[in-house]
Amino acid sequence: MLQKTDQLLGTETMSEEINTDVLIIGAGPVGLFAVFELGLLDIKAHLVDILDKVGGQCAELYPEKPIFDIPAIPRINGKELCDALIEQIKPFKPSFHLGEMVTTIENIGDPLFRVTTDAGKVFLSKAVVIAAGGGSFQPKRPPIQGIEPYEEKSVFYAVRKMDAFRGKNLLIVGGGDSALDWTLNLQPLARRLTLVHRRDEFRAAPDSVNKMRALVSSGAMDLKIGQVTALKGENGQLTAATIKGSDGALSTVACDAMLPFFGLTMKLGPVANWSIKLENDLIPVSTATFETNVPGIFAVGDINTYPGKLKLILSGFHEAALMAQKAHHYVHPEKRLVFQYTTSSTSLQKKLGVA
Repeated sequence: MLQKTDQLLGTETMSEEINTDVLIIGAGPVGLFAVFELGLLDIKAHLVDILDKVGGQCAELYPEKPIFDIPAIPRINGKELCDALIEQIKPFKPSFHLGEMVTTIENIGDPLFRVTTDAGKVFLSKAVVIAAGGGSFQPKRPPIQGIEPYEEKSVFYAVRKMDAFRGKNLLIVGGGDSALDWTLNLQPLARRLTLVHRRDEFRAAPDSVNKMRALVSSGAMDLKIGQVTALKGENGQLTAATIKGSDGALSTVACDAMLPFFGLTMKLGPVANWSIKLENDLIPVSTATFETNVPGIFAVGDINTYPGKLKLILSGFHEAALMAQKAHHYVHPEKRLVFQYTTSSTSLQKKLGVA
């Protein structure tokens, strides 16, 4: 129901309530471009994303997959597109809150929203923009019987604070970029780190794999080829995990924390509980403003629906531009909005640092 840190292309400290003009849910390409369009209108934005990196599907699912339908760019891959968008919005200094999921939105004004994340962070925002793609990415639970009591106590699907793993016997499970990246980042903090993967081949960047193998060779960490089949411990606190090797042999690894990285699946998530009208798990919007049935809450990108909707990044860019025009009404109700072109407006060029 719709109830009545961080990175600042850098960093922001935690506070009880974070005030912002607009809160954007989703830091994929459309959410990033929304920052640009809002910034041109002197509207500041914070972004929340469940992933631990900026870029949404482009960054997580196909960073190297070529994209051919971005206007004036014959070919670009997902990572390059996101990197370019991040560079484009630097003048507006957006704040990113990664590895967090928005759980509740409370309408407390006309409009003013109190938005809470699963990390306990609270935002006060004059408008909310949902740019969550097809929904929120949810981690896939590994097929380990009895894992549920350990989740969010000693089994974690995301790293919110690296220091929480300092001095731990840490078990990381997986063979992709997330598993290898966190292996390299957490190894210096952990008392002992063990990486488990079902085979001795990895889907991660070769440089990361080489660095991991060098740590194993030097005795700084352990690598086990196999699968976790059972967990041991009481009251949600891990003490050990059973590993079934590729040869069928069982071994035990002492651990008091585990990070499984088994990929992500797309789910609508808490959006369904925000009293926003839905049609087939999508959000209907006005094509003039891309506003939902709740004044002050907008939806852009693949999460929305309207007659003739095309699920293309370029469509999301168009939607973000029109959304910003209406958001200005809520953020700066005392100011008359004058449409300007970046090609001819000195004031816009000053904002972009190109005048």
